[in-house]
Amino acid sequence: MATKKNQDVQIIEIPEIDIRDAVVSIVGDSPLIMHKWSEKAKKEMLDIQTKVAKSKGKEARDPEAEYVDTIYFMDELPKEQTAAAVAECVANGNRIGFPATAFKQCAIMGAYRSGIGIKATEMRAAFSIPDELVEIKGVPTPREDMVRLQGINKPAFIRFRAEVKDWKADIHVKYNAGVINAVQLANLFNLGGFACGVGEWRPERNGTMGQFHVVGISHLD
Repeated sequence: MATKKNQDVQIIEIPEIDIRDAVVSIVGDSPLIMHKWSEKAKKEMLDIQTKVAKSKGKEARDPEAEYVDTIYFMDELPKEQTAAAVAECVANGNRIGFPATAFKQCAIMGAYRSGIGIKATEMRAAFSIPDELVEIKGVPTPREDMVRLQGINKPAFIRFRAEVKDWKADIHVKYNAGVINAVQLANLFNLGGFACGVGEWRPERNGTMGQFHVVGISHLD
């Protein structure tokens, strides 16, 4: 009587996940230019896309208000949309921040653009930044730039944004120690800070702004 051949059984071992909490401390090497979309700008775009926008003359621009609207406030908003009100707000201890997703993407793309043989999808699974905003320690000031809008015959355009010249940040990171260790994590952020940066006119967008380097890493455990 014929018998079934013994089939090799492959046993897959899945190691227990080892999630650790660390703080990656960075210092800016070039000014950080903020670029938060204002509620007014988002509404105008939505009105155009939903075809409820009505043709009307353009309103007079308010440079100080446009500057204030580009800042990510983590606590109370300034009492007025003026540079003086922002300075007072920050002096009173109200924090400003920058999207955590920008720092994660910066670290991931830094490794990719530096030729490190690591897939971006693998790096995305190796660590995360649980906060929505990373606190930026520094004082924002108004910045004025002449930019060229995309498209044929588009005129030059002056943009008013917030700039933090001397800045630093402590980034709370959760990482899988079975995939990446603390030294590699710090190296990843160093690569990103040099090759990509964060904010407007960063190296990844042919600029020099928003660069940074790691000055330390500590664990919360």
